[in-house]
Amino acid sequence: QVQLVESGGGLVQAGGSLRLSCAASGRTSSRYVMGWFRQAPGKEREFVGAISWSGTRTAYVDSVKGRFTISRDNAKNTVYLQMNSLKPEDTAVYYCAADRGTPDFPRAREDSYDYWGQGTPVTVFS
Repeated sequence: QVQLVESGGGLVQAGGSLRLSCAASGRTSSRYVMGWFRQAPGKEREFVGAISWSGTRTAYVDSVKGRFTISRDNAKNTVYLQMNSLKPEDTAVYYCAADRGTPDFPRAREDSYDYWGQGTPVTVFS
């Protein structure tokens, strides 16, 4: 089992930045792809991005490419989501998730992920 706890969400003006963190505990010796998802009010949860175990491969949804960056520090069992140039449409609850299936290949499918955090809210105002 892996427990995931997100932090770093909050209120930010459009154009600003936030960095989300996701700390993993439990069975962290396994190799996991780590993903970020978000769910806006009244909408389904969507894939934001993911990073391979080694950190050498990343994948992003088109709407955040060039603005968001995922990184990880395996020594700290933590993955980060740096969000720049935030827009009101980025407002959502952000979730991190762990995928134990294919450590070297980030996947976008929600059902690929085995463990989920509780989410951290991000509100971007104009």
